[in-house]
Amino acid sequence: MKEDLLNALKEAMKQKDELKKDTITMLRAAILQVEKDNKKQLNQSEMEAIVAKQIKSRKESLEDFKKANRDDLVEKIEKEIKILEVYLPEQLTKDQLKKLISEAIEKTGAATPRDMGKVMQEIKPKIAGKADGKQVSDLVKEMLA
Repeated sequence: MKEDLLNALKEAMKQKDELKKDTITMLRAAILQVEKDNKKQLNQSEMEAIVAKQIKSRKESLEDFKKANRDDLVEKIEKEIKILEVYLPEQLTKDQLKKLISEAIEKTGAATPRDMGKVMQEIKPKIAGKADGKQVSDLVKEMLA
């Protein structure tokens, strides 16, 4: 992924695409910071988790900008999200998530919403970078209710 990011950064610079250049630069900095902090090279799934975290923070900002009627910033954030989504694996559909959750519920023997933690712990490695955590937790709550 690091090589892809570097190539995309060079391409953005050639095309004078400031938004793409800035977005990729921020992502690369986040990855390098985590590597420096942990003193190790990150694997693909760890880098994808960072991408997902970057997207999540932008989506949270997006809601605030929409409430404030800042259409200029809404458009910018939406473009940044599209740029970042390229670096995530294909996202799981709702049906695929429900199937994985059902399997996790069966495996853990979860029966009530209090067992949600067991289910989330079981399913988390299978969905890392492939689904939004909030969407997954909402589905788990719904299926355990």
